[in-house]
Amino acid sequence: MTVAVRSRVVLTGPPLALLITGAHLANDAFTNILPVYLPTLQLRFGLGEAALATLVALISLSSNVLQAFVGALSDRWGRRRTAALGLMVSSVLMSFIAVAPTVWALVLVLAIGGLGSAIFHPGAVSMMRDVGSRKSLFIGVFAAGGALGSAIMPMIVLWIMRVHGAEYVPWLAVVGVAAGLALFVLAPTQTPATGVNRPKVFDLALFKGPVGLLSLAGTLRATAFVSFMNAMPLYLVNVRGLAPDAGLIGTTLATYGIAAATGGMLVGVFERRLGRIRLVVTTMLLAVPLLVATLLLEPGSFAYYVAIAGGGLLTNASVPLLVVSAQDLAPHAVGTASGMLMGLTWGTAGVAYIGFGTLQELVGISPALIASYLFMVPAAALAGVVLARHRASLS
Repeated sequence: MTVAVRSRVVLTGPPLALLITGAHLANDAFTNILPVYLPTLQLRFGLGEAALATLVALISLSSNVLQAFVGALSDRWGRRRTAALGLMVSSVLMSFIAVAPTVWALVLVLAIGGLGSAIFHPGAVSMMRDVGSRKSLFIGVFAAGGALGSAIMPMIVLWIMRVHGAEYVPWLAVVGVAAGLALFVLAPTQTPATGVNRPKVFDLALFKGPVGLLSLAGTLRATAFVSFMNAMPLYLVNVRGLAPDAGLIGTTLATYGIAAATGGMLVGVFERRLGRIRLVVTTMLLAVPLLVATLLLEPGSFAYYVAIAGGGLLTNASVPLLVVSAQDLAPHAVGTASGMLMGLTWGTAGVAYIGFGTLQELVGISPALIASYLFMVPAAALAGVVLARHRASLS
């Protein structure tokens, strides 16, 4: 008797890009939700700005810094498997931040949930690179998905907490689990690297070369983004006098995040016309005055939202270009290079935020924010030099 075996349905092209982007949206929606809880956690546990900054550093360490080392796992074990598993772990664990009974329970949730995100990113962004020929555009769409998830989740969570209560927030994890299963079932299988082709878990040459320098530039850029997302809710509550669950906090973070998502997509469209180096340097430099302006304008005003949108768009616009450049410079270790630019940069900036948290207590939130925004200037200079020096290796 002959038994017919049905082939697995596999997505390719734009449908696959949409699936991966949706998975990234779900992952980052859960992983980057901590900032919206900071004012509430400050009141519930009596934590100061430095202690809150330590929590930010913890999630940055587990979800981002480790990407530089687990990136090799995606190349060894398979991108589809690691991305799907990481998404399900991060969505389930991070949904419990709202109901963590103690600080130590919160620390455990952040550490393990963040690790799931670290496992997800290298595999997912490596799959996205192979979707089509316009790599910067597809990576930009991928990055936009994460920024969009980070933007809309604060509004959803704050609404649930106001209307229904914090105990209902964990039910959101169902969305992340469903997205992870869809990724595992519908994404194409990758043949894992074996033998001499297997990438190193820690490639010192990669860190010492141009990819490492691009990671440093990305870290300086990410410092401004991380500081805005984590300190702005505290600034609005402690300096401007808003309530910890005020809707303006959610719309502020959403505006910034949606604009950041838009910036990541636009550079992929304009890269061929304006050039990669010019876009990277110009967007970083123009972001600084707009970010500073957000502290001078009346919260909730039209000009306030315009400055936030412009700052978000320009701060994040260079991300896909830096990621693709790192991948071009390390074709033998795409997963690791992706982890360095998509994770190590954000994670190191998050760990450095401990210093900015301490600075907030010493000189105030506003001066500390301005100091973090100025990091965009050396980031633009370093990225411009590295990309110009290795122009011939960029696709």
